[in-house]
Amino acid sequence: MKHRFFIDADLVSGTAVALSRDEQHHAHVVRVRDGEEVEVFNGRGISFVAKYSADGLLINDPAPDREARTALHLAMAIINLDKFDIVLQKATELGVRSIIPLVTERVEIRAERYRGKAERWRKIVFEAVKQSGRSVIPTIEEPAPFGDVIRRAGLKILFDADAEPATWQPGEPATLFIGPEGGWSEDELRLAGENGCAFARLGVRRLRAETAAIVATALVTARSGDI
Repeated sequence: MKHRFFIDADLVSGTAVALSRDEQHHAHVVRVRDGEEVEVFNGRGISFVAKYSADGLLINDPAPDREARTALHLAMAIINLDKFDIVLQKATELGVRSIIPLVTERVEIRAERYRGKAERWRKIVFEAVKQSGRSVIPTIEEPAPFGDVIRRAGLKILFDADAEPATWQPGEPATLFIGPEGGWSEDELRLAGENGCAFARLGVRRLRAETAAIVATALVTARSGDI
């Protein structure tokens, strides 16, 4: 894949754009040569092939569209913060549109530990977008209680090792729910059922929360024809 650069502006074929200081530094680090073809994206769904020079970039043709056709959102319980970082990175690579940090009954991380992490989380997602060739930067919502998120409209799929799985239609926009290491509480499972949530399992083995998030996202993405 070509080197990729972020331009926080409208992108139009045939125009020239300048790189920010950070992106100029990136170009220097990866040793982009004058005349080399690169990609530029604005994080809002637009990406182009461009020709690099020390003075800026000349935008040429649209770049390949690597965004998933099906809008998937990941509602992920807040787990060990290093592992949560991995989930953010891999879910972004797999094409999710947004990530919702969930506060569930069995979350073991104290609020003061994840409070103020928004900037770090956005940086992880941004770098994953850049690396994976995406043109849309997923949003990261503020941490929200499980009860608030499970009441939202739309298809919701909750993954639980002991739940009786239900059928759901691949290709439909959905929010995927992944619990913490301690699993869902009985009250949370009941509330999910009362709010029309479909249940799913990820095989006969119990997976760690971060593994479950990656596997569930990849599974639903593949069933929707986006891998």
